[in-house]
Amino acid sequence: MENTPLDSTLGKASGVRRIIAATRYSMQGLVRLWREQAFRHEVYAFCAGFALFAIIGAAAIDYFIFLILTLLLFCVEALNTAIEELVDRISPEISTVGRHAKDLGSFAVFCMLTANGLFVLYVLAKTFFRLH
Repeated sequence: MENTPLDSTLGKASGVRRIIAATRYSMQGLVRLWREQAFRHEVYAFCAGFALFAIIGAAAIDYFIFLILTLLLFCVEALNTAIEELVDRISPEISTVGRHAKDLGSFAVFCMLTANGLFVLYVLAKTFFRLH
């Protein structure tokens, strides 16, 4: 039986070594994602939102929800970038399927940006109009 590219003669790490390896892979992904201008803008927007929450005296739960929404946004941005890289690698020529894949990833990011923006507006309205 012939080995496939996914078969490996090397044993996979286990225990603490596996956690260290997984952390290293994640940090490599973060470094790659940082090269995306859109991701950097999202990080800056998170920092600005966090500062805005501090200025208006937002509740602790607002910070927590904003953090969770932003982490979800970062996840979707990372997946969108992964989709774009794969489409560009597999199908460098312009194709309908590749365009659809990229458009769907972009729409997912847009949805998360909208959710974050709406939440910030909600916190602002709650603070200034004393909505509860």
